[in-house]
Amino acid sequence: MTPAARLQTAITLLQTVETTPRPADAVITRFFRERRYIGSKDRAALAERVYGVLRSHARLGWWLERLAEAPEARAQALAYGRLVEGLTPETLEGLCSGGQFAPASLTGAEKRWLKALEGHTLDHPAMPEAVRLECPPWAEPALRAGLGEGFAREMRALMEPAPLDIRINPLRSDREKVLAALKDAGIAAVPGTLSPLALRLRGRPALLALALHREGHIAIQDEGSQLVGLLVQAAPGQTVLDFCAGACGKTLVLAACMENRGKIFACDVLEGRLKRGGERLRQAGVYNVEAHPLRNEHDPWLKRHKKRFDRVLVDAPCSGTGTWRRNPDARWRPLGPGLETLLPLQASILASAARLVRPGGRLIYATCSLLLEENEEQIAAFLAAHPDFTQLSCMDLWPQTGLGAAPFAGPGMRLTPARQGTDGFFAAVLERRGEAEPPEKVHPAHKPILAATTGVHEPTPAAGAREEPGRL
Repeated sequence: MTPAARLQTAITLLQTVETTPRPADAVITRFFRERRYIGSKDRAALAERVYGVLRSHARLGWWLERLAEAPEARAQALAYGRLVEGLTPETLEGLCSGGQFAPASLTGAEKRWLKALEGHTLDHPAMPEAVRLECPPWAEPALRAGLGEGFAREMRALMEPAPLDIRINPLRSDREKVLAALKDAGIAAVPGTLSPLALRLRGRPALLALALHREGHIAIQDEGSQLVGLLVQAAPGQTVLDFCAGACGKTLVLAACMENRGKIFACDVLEGRLKRGGERLRQAGVYNVEAHPLRNEHDPWLKRHKKRFDRVLVDAPCSGTGTWRRNPDARWRPLGPGLETLLPLQASILASAARLVRPGGRLIYATCSLLLEENEEQIAAFLAAHPDFTQLSCMDLWPQTGLGAAPFAGPGMRLTPARQGTDGFFAAVLERRGEAEPPEKVHPAHKPILAATTGVHEPTPAAGAREEPGRL
């Protein structure tokens, strides 16, 4: 593919993303699947350019408004080429030749504003901070409240591409075997610093074609998402419910911790996602999971299972603000319900799930959001309405996993890109008052399978002890 054809294809792909009511990653994947003739190097270059434009949406829009140009796909791609890729007006004019597979020739206005950008970069001192940090107006007040003094640092981290994390399936393999197999495949990887099941890969290798992936030895999953699953502290022999299981990413973590012993029920209102999850479970060698599609959070099936479960995980639908590294378009294109719908839905799901927890059992609420309204405020409202539940400190619970000190601080588990290097996650553990849990069911019972996976993995110090720094 010639440089001119790459530029035109990028413009076409940006236009497709703009006009398709689906997440950009799904649109881009389908775009390439329908154009098998585009080679791997061209696909990589196109994806890099398109995601670069999406990550620069607010700043490109600011420049184009300043230049009296409509922020459409072509203008965005040209401005990105000038401000970020360093292409000169002459180079861009040569690429936009109007020839076969090339963009249409530059207009007089385009030539003028491309020339006016000489000597500038994407950032400009006159930009408002929210624009410079790619923070949409609808989320800025809530993010400032939730992130406090860390607002700018976290927003900058959310502007960076997410690393590629995988989770080892201890039912199939262990860390050393997976590392050796990846090395044989020419893929560089290092152990995760937080999850004993995590490896962080360098670059963007084609994992789906590997036997390791096809045979269920590994799965792609952010390290923070893995921690949410570990925080549930599901143990062999327990009865566990994954209330919003989706495609069963966290269900797989629960099954590994339970060593395929006990029972997991995976529920979701999207039956198609559960079916895809079932395929992943079979691939991973998991056979203690039973799937149940739900009509809604008040499905009669739930009523018949009141106070039955030792653990109930609610991975609630949310704004997804913690995943903006992976989904930069989600800041500007609300494809799902807004907060006015999500907040009451989260509260309703949490209240419904609470009925399923047995006395002494635990309800774990999690989101991939950084907003207080979806996290700490939801927990406070729930506890006020449910005096039979009490919140346990995630930081105090974490050592029970056998993984050392918690890599976070506070009663709730809050993970962020700048501090932990993961996607943004929140989790809280709520225990139903009642008869204490039998000692033999406390979670060191699942240490052996983790120990077999981690080898000589050392516990990670708490997040508060370091500043440096990955939803399926």
